[in-house]
Amino acid sequence: MWNQASKSFVLLLGLWFGFDLLSHLMAESFWFQEVGYLRAFWLRLGTQAAIWTIVTLCSAWFLLSNLAQADRLKPSKTQNPNSSNALFWLIPLTFALSLLIGVLLLHYGQTFASFWQINWTLPNISPVSPTQFRLDTIAQILFRLFATLGRGWVASLELIALAGFAIALLIYPRFLLTAIAIGFSLGLGFILSNHWGKVLQALHATSFNGIEPLFKRNVGDYVFFLPIAELLQYWLVGLFIYGFVAVCLIYLLSGNSLSEGTVSGFSQQQQRHLSGLGGCLMLAIALSYWVSRYELLYSTRGVAYGASYTDVAVQLPIYTALSVVAAAIALYLFYRACFNSKFKIQDSRLFYGLVAYGLVATIATPLLSISVQRFAVQPNELARERLYIERSIAKTREAFNLAEIDAQTFNPQNDLTLEALQKNALTIRNIRLWDTRPLLQTNRQLQQIRPYYTFFDADIDRYTLLSEQPKRSTEKQQVLIAARELDYNNVPPDAKTWVNEHLTYTHGYGFTLSPVNRVAPGGLPDYFVRDIGVDDPNQGNGNLRLSSQQIRASIPIENPRLYYGESANTYVMTSTKVQEFDYPSSNENAYNTYDGLGGIKIAALWRRLLFANYLSDWQMLLTHDFTEQTKLLFRRNINERIRAIAPFLRYDQDPYLVVADVKQDQGVTPSHLYWVVDAYTTSDRYPYSDPGHFEFNYIRNSVKVIVDAYNGSVNFYISDAEDPIVQSWAAIFPNLFRPIDTLPPALLSHIRYPIDLFNSQAERLIAYHMTDPQVFYNREDQWQVPNEIYGNKTQPVEPYYLITKLPTAASEEFVLLLPYTPNQRTNLTAWLAARSDGENYGKLLLYTFPKQELVFGTEQIEARINQDPVISQQISLWNRAGSRAIQGNLLVIPIERSLLYVEPLYLEAEQNSLPTLVRVIVAYENRIAMAATLDEALRAIFQPTLTKTPAIVRPVE
Repeated sequence: MWNQASKSFVLLLGLWFGFDLLSHLMAESFWFQEVGYLRAFWLRLGTQAAIWTIVTLCSAWFLLSNLAQADRLKPSKTQNPNSSNALFWLIPLTFALSLLIGVLLLHYGQTFASFWQINWTLPNISPVSPTQFRLDTIAQILFRLFATLGRGWVASLELIALAGFAIALLIYPRFLLTAIAIGFSLGLGFILSNHWGKVLQALHATSFNGIEPLFKRNVGDYVFFLPIAELLQYWLVGLFIYGFVAVCLIYLLSGNSLSEGTVSGFSQQQQRHLSGLGGCLMLAIALSYWVSRYELLYSTRGVAYGASYTDVAVQLPIYTALSVVAAAIALYLFYRACFNSKFKIQDSRLFYGLVAYGLVATIATPLLSISVQRFAVQPNELARERLYIERSIAKTREAFNLAEIDAQTFNPQNDLTLEALQKNALTIRNIRLWDTRPLLQTNRQLQQIRPYYTFFDADIDRYTLLSEQPKRSTEKQQVLIAARELDYNNVPPDAKTWVNEHLTYTHGYGFTLSPVNRVAPGGLPDYFVRDIGVDDPNQGNGNLRLSSQQIRASIPIENPRLYYGESANTYVMTSTKVQEFDYPSSNENAYNTYDGLGGIKIAALWRRLLFANYLSDWQMLLTHDFTEQTKLLFRRNINERIRAIAPFLRYDQDPYLVVADVKQDQGVTPSHLYWVVDAYTTSDRYPYSDPGHFEFNYIRNSVKVIVDAYNGSVNFYISDAEDPIVQSWAAIFPNLFRPIDTLPPALLSHIRYPIDLFNSQAERLIAYHMTDPQVFYNREDQWQVPNEIYGNKTQPVEPYYLITKLPTAASEEFVLLLPYTPNQRTNLTAWLAARSDGENYGKLLLYTFPKQELVFGTEQIEARINQDPVISQQISLWNRAGSRAIQGNLLVIPIERSLLYVEPLYLEAEQNSLPTLVRVIVAYENRIAMAATLDEALRAIFQPTLTKTPAIVRPVE
């Protein structure tokens, strides 16, 4: 009876796990079919399954067959004992070997845990190569564990568990070693399967234009093939160490040796078996040292990143010798295992040779390298390291695309006049007075409308508007756009029901669009697009309020619904018997039925059962609100959505919303809201390239991702076709990427130079603008990002978008700017500009200031503002009685051959914050003005006698 019940339970459990696996596979297949990337999903999943199967089966076959062979060769009881006091060395030896297995499993288990995710369908993005298991790794783990002694048993729990594991392994060796072998094999397969992208890239490798100077190999060999060698090394070293130690334990513990206190010597067959395993281990060690030769290209030993003088003169020949010697020892052991039955493990020549090899590898090599570095390199460091500094500078500039920067000298003329400002009126009209933070706070007070709406972010973009000036038909306007998304977490608790969460509250509605330079009465933003539920058809368009007929003609917003966004974290069902909440109106709420292309039909009972299990939502089976047209929309968060499709890309942290009139197929509901996400191809294996604090040392903005906010479609466009890494991915997934030329013009005009890429390049340029090795070594011209005061706190200046005419440009354009100051100084020394419009997209310009002239930096201007007695007094008055003044971003604006400094000043209450723009501070040369508007502040500086409204103008001494 009990056996029958157990079999039934196991059968039911197996059926349940089978159904769970099947439901996950089918649900993912339906989703990838919906977005149009089913082939990419099956290729990725098939590659993972193939790697997991091959690695697991090969590992299990090797370990289990060797354990079985050890069982056949071990004696049933101790014969011909070597000594009666064998316990003196047997217990410490076997315990040490058991402890070694525990440390090995701990190391590989940490890697396993780092890859394990609850959502197994979304693997790690660009996982780095796992840490190799070496002698220093053992020392580090043991040191960390023993450091917990004396901190209580809770802190020492890991060490206690390791010791308990070692003891248990001595008591139940055969059972535990077999179980560990199976689990270890599965774990190795899982770890290596997560690196499926590297395997596919190696099979579709492309060449780089650069050659690495030390080994004279193409850079692509390191980017595509070195990670595979590291994975192979990681796999084989762990596999062979465990196999060798496990077989040693079986032989040492056979015949009740511990209980009887005696041990037999190894038989000839056992010695041959151990020789074969030792040969495998030495072959893996030979591979490890051979790979270490190439890993010297990422050394941090010298004054510059990459292989240094000591690495090349000492480490490289030693690693080569250790690899060759290890291979020779492996061949010697294989020969003994195959042909020499008289071989004994106690052979003194082999023993002393292995001891000498271990001493050279672990002690002599580090001591020799330290000695050479200390006594030969450091006294003549520049002379010794000059060649390697040159290599590091050149390769870092290549990897971060700094070599393509157009560097020019910017010599301020200080001749800016009111007439010059009028000639640059478009720049002046686009000076950003509204920062994203105060605008978002204002939006959340005035434009959220209902508590379940949220403004997750605000983004800066530019739109071509019909100009109100009769001489020009269109004009670029820099704006702040913020999507009004629905956040179910903010729904009142009493209304949080299953129906409301998944059937009623399905989407956000609309957005706000406001110019960066305009202020409404009362100091609030002057919105182009605002509100929802507008009843007046003359003012509303798509139930959003528009500021003018100019905006009505320029901004298409007939369908402003957002089913996909940055805050869409719930799955919803549309086209049900329950009406979908659309937007609140003055009289009653408006409702809508989704008719977009997104979603998976789930009317059939078997599909409902499948997704109920997949989503762990069994209410789907019980509801009576579904119809034949009901569709399930899940993975609606755009960040999760794009990462599920292409997890091998690195994505920008700031997706931005675009309103565009894109032609749709007939019969398809038009969508005018799109999310644009910049994606990067990266690598951490570009030789000699210094990553700094980044996880990568090569980056390109090779892909632009467009997500339809209504239909949920996702398209990947290659924006840098010359990037070898994206060429490799395009060869792997030929149907995934599209040429950037096929991007609709309405969206193409809104792509911008991405901030994350700009930040990485700007950070590397701080040191790597110095191309002379001696200047780099002395850090004579090190730069830094200046600080500014935001609110009442000091923070680094952030890159900012601006519409301006660069000194060498013919017209105004949308650029991204960041100023620099010399290290530990506050005057400006340079500024970096990234262009975003038309044929100039992606070009970087670096303007350096003459070193013999003083050009005020942001910190100096902030100091002038806060030290001014009148301005400071006014700010102090506002910081009283429940309110506070917030100093906004200080912008350095190039106009012709001069620099203008503009800082907005906001006022907000300490409670129920509603920031208002109260003053604008302008600085130019030796003058600072604070006025109610930008125009008044500019006139106060450049034409003070004609200013109608009094402004505070202070000379700067």
